[in-house]
Parts: sequence; C-alpha cells; structure tokens
Amino acid sequence: MPAPPLVEMQDISISFPGVKALDRVSFRLFPGEVHALMGENGAGKSTLIKALTGVYDIDEGTVLVAGTPQRLRGTADAQAAGISTVYQEVNLCTNLSIGENVMLGHETRGPLGIHWGATHRRASEVLEKVGLGGLDPRMPLSSLSIALQQLVAISRATVTDSKVLILDEPTSSLDANEVENLFDVIRTLRDDGVAILFVSHFLDQVYEISDRLTVLRNGVFQGEFLTEEIDQARLIATMVGKEIGALDSLERASDRREVDRSGVPVYSAEGLSRTGSLEPTDVTFHAGEVLGVAGLLGSGRTELARLVYGADKPEHGTVRLRGTDTHISSPSQALAARIAYASENRRDEGIIRDLSVRENLILAVQAERGWTRPLPTHEKDALVEKYMAALNVRPADPDRPISNLSGGNQQKVLLGRWLATQPEVLILDEPTRGIDVGAKTEIMEQVIALADEGVAIVFISSELDEVVRLSDRIIVLKDRHKLADLPVDESVTTDSLIATIADETAPDGPGDPHPAGTGVGS
Repeated sequence: MPAPPLVEMQDISISFPGVKALDRVSFRLFPGEVHALMGENGAGKSTLIKALTGVYDIDEGTVLVAGTPQRLRGTADAQAAGISTVYQEVNLCTNLSIGENVMLGHETRGPLGIHWGATHRRASEVLEKVGLGGLDPRMPLSSLSIALQQLVAISRATVTDSKVLILDEPTSSLDANEVENLFDVIRTLRDDGVAILFVSHFLDQVYEISDRLTVLRNGVFQGEFLTEEIDQARLIATMVGKEIGALDSLERASDRREVDRSGVPVYSAEGLSRTGSLEPTDVTFHAGEVLGVAGLLGSGRTELARLVYGADKPEHGTVRLRGTDTHISSPSQALAARIAYASENRRDEGIIRDLSVRENLILAVQAERGWTRPLPTHEKDALVEKYMAALNVRPADPDRPISNLSGGNQQKVLLGRWLATQPEVLILDEPTRGIDVGAKTEIMEQVIALADEGVAIVFISSELDEVVRLSDRIIVLKDRHKLADLPVDESVTTDSLIATIADETAPDGPGDPHPAGTGVGS
C-alpha cells in the first residue's frame, strides 16, 4: 500500500489587490519523491511555495503535514513542521565559516555558551550527507564556488532532519557537472525518504530528476502527472494553454500584408552573447516588421531583449544600425539609437508608483533630453494629451497617481512613454501579461498600427497564440540558444511552435552555428 502524502494542500486560494494568485489549487507531496512544480511566470508557483513555508497567509483551503492540519504563520512554523527551503539566490553569510553557516541557529551549546568544537564536528557530519565531508568546516564560506555554496545551503536545511525540502531554481547558476553533482545529492536525500519539491525551468532537468510533477497556469491547477507518463510537447501545451479569445478579431500578420526585407535591416547583430544569459545569437529587425520571440521561461527571451537594449552589456557580438557598425552597452545609447524597451517587470522596472500618469509618461523623453533641461510645460501637455488619447488611457486624468490605474491602463501609459521617444525599434516584453481582455486587444491593435507605420516591433509573450497571430517572423529560443527563425505562414501554429520547442533535434536558426539546447527557455 503506498504511503500517504507527507504534504497535502487542499483548495488553496490566495488573493492580492486586483489579482487572484491561487484559485482553489491542490497539491500533494509524497515521502521519498522528487516532485517538480511547473508553470510559466505568473502561474502561481512562488505563491504556492510561500503558502507552504508560512510567508503568505492563505485565504481559503487547508494545509496538512503528515496528515495533521497546519496553520503556518511564518517560516519558523514551517521549519517546526519539518519544511526547509533553499532559494535560487544562496542565502548564506559569506563572512562566516562553512560550519557556522551550516549550524547557524543550531549550534551545540554548553554551560559557557557555544561549544565550537562540537558545533564544527556536527557540521562535518551534516556536510557528509551532501558529499562535502572532505571540507574543513572552519574554512571561510567565501572560499567556495557558487555550486558548493548551494550544497552548503542544502546541508543547512538538513540539520533539523527536515522531511520536506523545497529547492527553488537550484541549478540556475550551475554548469553541467555541477548540476549532476547536485542531482546525486538530491537522489540520496530522496532515497532517505525526504520529500523534495523541485522548481526549474529546464525541462530536461525536470525529466531527469523528478518522479512526479504538478502544473499551474494563471493561478489554477492544471493537473498532476507521473513524469514518465507525460511527454514534453504535452507538458508545454499544458503550461502555456491556448487562450486566443482576445485576438479573435485580429487577422494573422501573414494574412495582413507583406513585409519588405530586401533593404538594410534597422538593427542586426551577429554572435550577440553574454555568459549565463544568451549563447551567441544572430538577429535582425526590419522596418515595419513584427518579430515574435517564442520560448518558455528561461529560454533567453528577456535576456535577448536586455542585450539589444544595453540594459545588460553584451560580451561578444557585432551590432549594426542601418548597416553601420555600432556599440550599444547602455540604455542611454539605445535611446539615442531610437531603440526602446518596455520591460516585462511593470512593477519594478516600469511604473513609478508614487508619480502621476503625466510624470510617468514623459519620463523617457525627459531622460533623453537630460535632467538639467526640463521639458517646457506645453511640450509635456502635448505629449501627454496625444498618447493618452491615442492609447485610450482611462480614466483620462493625467494628474492621477498611476498606482490608482488598472494594470491594463498602466501598461498603456508605459507604451505611451516609449512611443513618445519616437523609436525605430520597440521591444515589448510581455506587454499583455496580467491585463484584461479589452486592454489586451487594444494593445495588440496598437502594435499592428505601429508596424504599419514602419516601426520594427520585437514582441515577446508567453502566450504563443499572440505571437503567432501578430508576428511576421518568429525566432524560437530554448535554453538560451536560438532554435529557429521562421517566416510566419499557415504552417506556423501554436502546436508547431510547441513541437519545435519540445523537439531536441530541432534545427538551428539561420546563421546560428550553435547546437540546440536541451532545457526550456524567458
């Protein structure tokens, strides 16, 4: 008879202002298994983990650990229930020794305080469990590589003999050999009966290490599967969904018009790359073209956008603007070259919540002009009036704090901010995420209108139907490599893109000499 679940979350709901992050989600975690939690950005993975670790209070539902209902009101409650977490960013103290990090808060104490000899001996025993028994626990943690620090963090999580271990993107900074060493440790812990919740955007790693997986999409449970019983194409389709209702009124780009690619591209790059972000990649943007970028989270979508814009400095590559060699290593250089970038992170890298709609909208133009030369009031008013009207920003009150607007209207203000710079290349990273259907359709229509006016649009979206519907050409990324560069015709569909992403033997895109990667690609 199989063992009962060690963790069971039943009908969990959590809401934040304006959004339901989890909607009656259920999740099971069994002892002695590696369970992968899958989903795109915004799917609810982090919210579910924070509910399980006591960071977030749940609005509805029940959490059971070892069959006992738990009300987890903080991380201390979670640890007391046997739940430990190792986050993507290693949360250790590099100014302390290895042993001090392992035993922090659990030092061996005697009548005169901490017994450091016994503490370090206990640290060595714990380190042995993760294959680090040869390390001197008195060595400074800063002397270790990131990979070894990751294992130290896992060893710290096992000090209290936790029965549940949550690993949130543990392989994001590791190379292939380091990943394999980590997986050996995970298998050892699993075989000792530990229940491991594993979060990763690399599909091949998920299939290599996990026994079971749960898929979330838009805060809703999509299914629980044995890993061996669901192939990559079906998993990807379950993760991304097929939500095309907002685009039903829009023609496919391939049915709308022909793009003239005979002239010199507005922007082209050969071998554009940055270690850990993007393998050497060739891209071209043509005037009046919508270039879609397809790939799942982790594929390099946002990394490509940031390299083109100079938000991250490229380490290699040749860049040409209208056929002339150039260097773009900062956003100010990109703006001067008429390249604008609307980040996917609207909250932290987009709107400034304490400023008004007016102040947010004119921000990029003022930055381009220089802060010592304020825009004249009549120019500000003209810009604000023009783009609030063109984009149908509601309510039409430019002096209202932007934090009071809906997500869709905030997104329109950000679009207006970049349009005011009169870009020749406009990079839109997830411009429709988290907005209602009406606002989504309006933004899609604006993208089409801008392309018709000759702007080169780079359109990045997790919604593959949007990418297919709007794009004249699509590049497909996976595991920070370019898999394909596809002119859009009737043969290009959501299903064909999913098959390309899932197929390890997919050909490289034109001009990309590097082999296809094996993980899922943001």
